[in-house]
Amino acid sequence: MTRTILITGASSGIGKASAVLFADRGWNVVATMRNTDDGAELAGRDNVLVTALDLLDSESITASVADAIDHFGAIDVLLNNAGYGAYGPLEATPMSVLRRQFDVNVFGLVETIKAVLPSMRAQRDGVIINISSVGGRMTFPLGSLYHGSKWAVEGLSEALHFELAALGIRVKLVEPGGVNTDFGGRSFVFTHDPEFPDYQPLVDMAAAALQEEASDDNQEPHEVAEVIFHAATDGTDRIRYISGDGAAQLLAHRYSPEHDEQFVAGMRTQFGL
Repeated sequence: MTRTILITGASSGIGKASAVLFADRGWNVVATMRNTDDGAELAGRDNVLVTALDLLDSESITASVADAIDHFGAIDVLLNNAGYGAYGPLEATPMSVLRRQFDVNVFGLVETIKAVLPSMRAQRDGVIINISSVGGRMTFPLGSLYHGSKWAVEGLSEALHFELAALGIRVKLVEPGGVNTDFGGRSFVFTHDPEFPDYQPLVDMAAAALQEEASDDNQEPHEVAEVIFHAATDGTDRIRYISGDGAAQLLAHRYSPEHDEQFVAGMRTQFGL
């Protein structure tokens, strides 16, 4: 039986690479994006449905999920990939910028999960994969908005993993390090107000660091897509999948994968999951 994955943010980067990989391996793919004109290349495939989904538009989320089920009969995997980064000194950042960061990276993600859960509960099967980041488990200066949103994704995903286990639904996190995408381009937001000169030295240092981050050591989107495919198909209850040697090295300084596994196993035992 052919399985179906719904992907948010599939017009470019990790989302598009994942759509191509899953389609190449015989899956049905629902490739969602804000502007369906950006999905013309994907729309030419027989096993791909391109639909409009904007994480700030509740009706578009509901409609995309309904279209997916109508077209392919079910959604077996949800890949919450869409998101962006907002950086800058918190004091100098308007609340509207902060709210939009969380509306897209957290609340839009949650709303999409809520939209697919009724069908996954009915079939007592499903995998929800949330794209987090190495920045969901460690932080860099001036990233209070972005890191705050990704830490929120980590926390809600881990709790939801336990909540949905008895229903046959697995929740997983993929945590990439640096990836050669447009993360630092069209979807990147950096806020700084010159009325706060005390932050300027840190802003200058951070700008230089972000330039260095776009290096040859970064992964390509298709490499992250391979990790996503593994998470979707390995049939295990594993929660976290680190993508990239750089991410693994960064996180090794703060977290032990073995400790993470032990913690999760202990929680399952305590709650009879």
